[in-house]
Amino acid sequence: MTHVSTGTILDAILARTAEDLASRKETAPIAELEAVAKLNPPPLGLQRTLSALGMSVIAEIKRASPSRGTFPVNVEPGNVANDYIAGGAAAISVLTDAPFFQGSLKDLGDAARIAHAAVRPVPVLQKDFVSDPYQIVEARAYGADAILLIVAALGDAALAEVLAAAREWKVDALVELHDEREMERAFRAGVMLVGINNRDLKTFTVDLGVTERLAPLAPQNTIVVAESGVFGSADVRRLHRAGARAVLVGEGLISATDRSAAVKALLA
Repeated sequence: MTHVSTGTILDAILARTAEDLASRKETAPIAELEAVAKLNPPPLGLQRTLSALGMSVIAEIKRASPSRGTFPVNVEPGNVANDYIAGGAAAISVLTDAPFFQGSLKDLGDAARIAHAAVRPVPVLQKDFVSDPYQIVEARAYGADAILLIVAALGDAALAEVLAAAREWKVDALVELHDEREMERAFRAGVMLVGINNRDLKTFTVDLGVTERLAPLAPQNTIVVAESGVFGSADVRRLHRAGARAVLVGEGLISATDRSAAVKALLA
């Protein structure tokens, strides 16, 4: 697993992602991925799913993080997805970045197969550092229904380009932001599904007050997802009061001994 100092984490991840992407484009040409993606059933709508519920949990499958290292738990994506769905998760998020989070596209595919075959099928969000329309096709080929876009990682032109590719493939984009300026850029791009990250990507400090500050600024009918720093039902209630319609929870769930019960406890 790659480790870098906190001041350069996002830049380091983006640089490494660009290298990996260049090599994936050679080994898996986009035409091959398009052929596979077109055979998959239509995506399940993440935005539609979240808008139909009062307060939701997007439960995340992750193996590690740059700030915490490798989590001391066994992660079998299909089993974890089953547990999350049994607990009442509205959607599954899968981290696919390998160097910094030890994820993979295989993890995405394994989780998507289980999530889509469940008695109550749930959408699957691919969480990675997306900057190129190729990655949208790649996500669809591996079964993703939605993708994460990080405003801090994208210029306005790149954000517009990947949003257009997502619309073309009918993939919902959860657009992550951390401050007022990024929020303004997201809404200028016509985004209606936003993730407010309570974790500062430069310092790794977590503050639920970020959602409390930004959520009220979102236009009406925007679905707000609060990300990072959620470890109990009190946090969920606090973020719901602030205007969030869902919480995205990773470490607090993946580390639980009973993951199904942990999801239920957040929704209690």
